[in-house]
Amino acid sequence: MIKIGIVGYGNLGRGVESAISYSQDMEVVGVFTRRAPETVKVHTNVPVFQMDKLNEMKGKIDVLILCGGSANDLPKQTVALARDFNVIDSFDTHAKIPEHFSNVDKASVAGKNISIISVGWDPGLFSLNRLYGQAILPQGHDYTFWGKGVSQGHSDAIRRIEGVKDARQYTIPVEEAMQKVRCGENPELSTRQKHTRECFVVANEGADLKAIEEAIVTMPNYFADYDTTVHFISEEELMRDHQGIPHGGVVLRSGVTGFDNENKHVIEYKLTLDSNPEFTSSVLVAYARAAYRLSKEGQYGCKTVFDIAPAYLHPASAEDLRKNLL
Repeated sequence: MIKIGIVGYGNLGRGVESAISYSQDMEVVGVFTRRAPETVKVHTNVPVFQMDKLNEMKGKIDVLILCGGSANDLPKQTVALARDFNVIDSFDTHAKIPEHFSNVDKASVAGKNISIISVGWDPGLFSLNRLYGQAILPQGHDYTFWGKGVSQGHSDAIRRIEGVKDARQYTIPVEEAMQKVRCGENPELSTRQKHTRECFVVANEGADLKAIEEAIVTMPNYFADYDTTVHFISEEELMRDHQGIPHGGVVLRSGVTGFDNENKHVIEYKLTLDSNPEFTSSVLVAYARAAYRLSKEGQYGCKTVFDIAPAYLHPASAEDLRKNLL
């Protein structure tokens, strides 16, 4: 059995616990948290420890799955833990991935451990499909559409506006733009042409609704570059209709082949997710299996999804994969 430690127990950590319950070759040996362990209610019979207990677990855990946030947790945690453990994280700040990789790689090499960073669906599975598309159709264009789904970061940005009690924001792809890509038109699309944003806001009693809406639609880096619709609803409606965390999206590569570029081709990869964190957790668990296998081979250092052969992700043997899936 591959022994897994879960670091952090929010939506992602719970998803990892759930995914491992369906993995016959894995078991969770502990959840590690900054909270008081007695306040953390796990779903399976798994012990919960304070984070500082990790110091005592070296050699007892095959892979740590890190379930913290990319803004503040993972840049420090992954580097700190990679020296003593094989680790997986879901670091998703795209612009900072090269820097994060370098820092984690140094720690992993020093400890002769395996680390796999930026594992999930984007970055992660979508990244792989962009790579496949470019490699197969070098004469072409990439397109990525996200949604329809809840953007947790954008929802948090709305909640920081004065007068807002709670909010959910959905990213929605523009269907007309996607259809142009699917038809092989290779359109040049602006940010506004690819996605819209829809906001459901619970305002405090007596709040200035016009001021809140104006603050949302003009917010730089979040909403100003998009067509944004704001709906004011009751707290009851929000709790009833918007408690899930769905997401998904589409990666397309539109390209041509032939000496005269006469033949058009479109590659499409699509995800429709009821639960963004639970799906991401499932991807993390598959790559934890890969990290364990690479470590057993004596490999070490930092990897990304680009470096991992697909067979390392699946619990079946190479012989069974060739027989049943190839």
